[in-house]
Amino acid sequence: MKVAAITGGTGFLGRYIVAALHRAGFAVRMLVRQDPVHPLLADVRPELVLGDLRDDAALARLVTGADVVIHGAGLIKAKDRAQFFAVNEGGSASIGRAVATHAPRARLLLISSQAATQPHLSQYAASKQAGEVAALAAHGGTDWCIIRPPAIYGPWDRETLSLFKAAAGPVVPVLGGSEARLAMVQVADAADAIAALAKPGGPQGQEYALCDGVTVGYDWATLLDCAADAVGHRAARVRVPVPLLRAIGLAGSLTAAVTGKPVMLTLPKTREITHPDWSVASQQMPPESLWKPRIGLHEGFAGAAKWYREHRWI
Repeated sequence: MKVAAITGGTGFLGRYIVAALHRAGFAVRMLVRQDPVHPLLADVRPELVLGDLRDDAALARLVTGADVVIHGAGLIKAKDRAQFFAVNEGGSASIGRAVATHAPRARLLLISSQAATQPHLSQYAASKQAGEVAALAAHGGTDWCIIRPPAIYGPWDRETLSLFKAAAGPVVPVLGGSEARLAMVQVADAADAIAALAKPGGPQGQEYALCDGVTVGYDWATLLDCAADAVGHRAARVRVPVPLLRAIGLAGSLTAAVTGKPVMLTLPKTREITHPDWSVASQQMPPESLWKPRIGLHEGFAGAAKWYREHRWI
């Protein structure tokens, strides 16, 4: 049985990747800081390696004997730039070195972010691009792929939960401009794409984007219409002026600086939110012979809303 080693397997996307790898016939080995008990992993019996990205010995144990190494660990929020880069760049370099030293024949998949294509927008985006560069430089091989998912949603996601909560309430804020476009992908589809690309003998030296097949992305009106249909409620829509959004983001940045605790909505994050084009090019998608998205936005949003309701998240 082929062995897939993974970092970030306890995160939102990571758990789905672990389950998808298991279905694809891989024996899964996870880098963890604690036992990853979770309903999504009920049928999976992964091998566990205790440690984190700062632990070279743990990384050596993780990758030794692996056929593919999937690096999905990283920060999506941090107290400052240094913390973003320490994990998203430094941790990626550590994985690259570990594979080069202890598993030179293994395939390497880097799970990055669409934000990495616009590093000027935020500290997060810059750190994800830096992570790609650092990992490949440390790896030095040719059997690798970078995968940059766009906005991911689905059951168990707390980041897009706010959209569904707002859609179910009296007023929903509209954060982006009327011309903004956002590519989307349902989490199970994204995990299946990654599991397909993990198979030995797959494309090498490629950079892929993911989406649900609508490469041009969605405008905010369409996203909110789908969310409204999913929750069965039409909330009033109020567009948030960019200066106000920036002010809220600045307050978040100041809070992080004063408290030393990560905050999701910061001033740099508002630049990501208001960026007008998060579409993907069709040629950036994985070959259809390997993977095709199955879940469209209406179906995906309906499934997410149903799950949120059943679990009393909304």
